[in-house]
Amino acid sequence: MPLLRLTEPVPTVDPEEIIEQVKNITASSVFAAVITAVISILVVKVLLSFLDRALSRSKLDTSLRKLIRTLLRAGMYFLGLILVLRALGIDVTSLVAVLSLVGLAFSLAMQNFLSNVAGGMQIFASQPFKIGDWVEVGDIVGCVTEIDMFYTKINTIDNRVVNLPNSVLVTQTISNRNTEPFRQLEFRPTTSYDAPVQLVLDTLRAIACGDPRVLTDRDIFVHVSKYGDSSIEYVLRMWCKTEDYWGIYFDVMDALKPTFDAAGIEITYPHLNVHIAENAAPNLAVPAKEK
Repeated sequence: MPLLRLTEPVPTVDPEEIIEQVKNITASSVFAAVITAVISILVVKVLLSFLDRALSRSKLDTSLRKLIRTLLRAGMYFLGLILVLRALGIDVTSLVAVLSLVGLAFSLAMQNFLSNVAGGMQIFASQPFKIGDWVEVGDIVGCVTEIDMFYTKINTIDNRVVNLPNSVLVTQTISNRNTEPFRQLEFRPTTSYDAPVQLVLDTLRAIACGDPRVLTDRDIFVHVSKYGDSSIEYVLRMWCKTEDYWGIYFDVMDALKPTFDAAGIEITYPHLNVHIAENAAPNLAVPAKEK
């Protein structure tokens, strides 16, 4: 059973009919075709000059500008060719229909290729990232090293090069860590209930203020975040330049425990405390045996 049924007959091109039309070309039709060709070329050049100026003022990537110009240039010249053939008296209706079917079959055969091209155009147009940005796409984290019309290359932390198809990339959630010039760090340490709250707050604030890379013109947020079953959770937020983010993050992580130890603050971890009453006698009664 066929999957696709055509409701209309597929148009065909009769070679004998085209030959007959060519034989009927007159001098006046040739003159009209030459005039049409000259006018078409001049119009294409004028339109391309306007297009070049518009693209030069845009913020589109160079590769996308070239692709847009090439596609529009080819389309305008193809339209000019159709007009010249019509001026010669050649019927192009069937020819256009056949070319449309050929183009449809070609697009279906090249579906993945065209999807990657469309994804590349979307990336160039929206610019969610640029070369050198640190991005997170799914479980892939790394630096963008190359963007082309088909693939985007990301160099990961362990120096792997990941080639992501643009058709897949545009459907993912992209987290760009370099878009903004400033970023906020957040830490959530937990301490014992025995540690004085104000002492923990002052210690956390001292850790943040002790790093000169932390921006002092923005508030340093230090507060109790949550009272847990066996610990108190605190939150420390501070701002820094994007390029200083990871340096400050690891330095603060390295300094947290030594600083808390020096201040006598206990960092909690999952454990279980068992309390036994002093005068409680265990029940050692043995149940009577059944007769």
